[in-house]
Amino acid sequence: MACGFYALLSSVRGEFVSSATAIVIGMVFDALDGRVARLVHGESSFGVEFDSMADFLTFGVAPAHMMYAFILKDYGAWGYPIAFTYALCGGLRLARFNATAHAGTGGKTHFTGLPIPGGAGFLASFVLLYQIIEEGRPAHTWKFLMDQIPSLYGLAPLMVVGLAFLMVSTIPYPAFKQPSLIRPKSLPTISILCAVGFLLFYYPLTVIFLVFLFYTLLGPVSWAARLVGRLFGWTPRPPGDYGEHL
Repeated sequence: MACGFYALLSSVRGEFVSSATAIVIGMVFDALDGRVARLVHGESSFGVEFDSMADFLTFGVAPAHMMYAFILKDYGAWGYPIAFTYALCGGLRLARFNATAHAGTGGKTHFTGLPIPGGAGFLASFVLLYQIIEEGRPAHTWKFLMDQIPSLYGLAPLMVVGLAFLMVSTIPYPAFKQPSLIRPKSLPTISILCAVGFLLFYYPLTVIFLVFLFYTLLGPVSWAARLVGRLFGWTPRPPGDYGEHL
């Protein structure tokens, strides 16, 4: 929650790099807090509700205001409803998760809809890359990708609305929480992880953006592939449990 509040204040002051960085740091804490609670047996219903409030601020309100102050305000009367739509859908996404969790209908292998941290991470990493270009900051990046980032600036309203739609959709997204993924044993898997780790160390912002881009597109692309498979009578591998799990 502290990261979200700081991100919000930073975007109010026009410090978009600080705002986006705080959102990314908030994602790290969000990934750790639940695991720490389970490790020390400190889980509680109060903690679950408070975590959702923190997520709404950090990954819903803060990114929405950041994008409004950064780009969407230039779209006049359209800027506010576009930014609000993102925050609203983020809140609906969290409310849906809480409802299914309390009902005991949540799944363990997939999310239903894009997780709200995923949308926030995509927007934050985009802002970080764009600001590097605008300010001419020295950074290890891929030239091809950096050449494409400015063109995304004009697509910002579509990006924000698209992410909002994906959050409230029923498109399944893999949770990547299976033990086999956390503790890979095969040599090819270990090699891939080492390569990604090296790239992350050398091209941190570029890799972070591409990871969020890949994950964001993974849901609709997989959904479309399964739809085409059913239309043509293919038999794709069962996607697993598409229930809610955040």
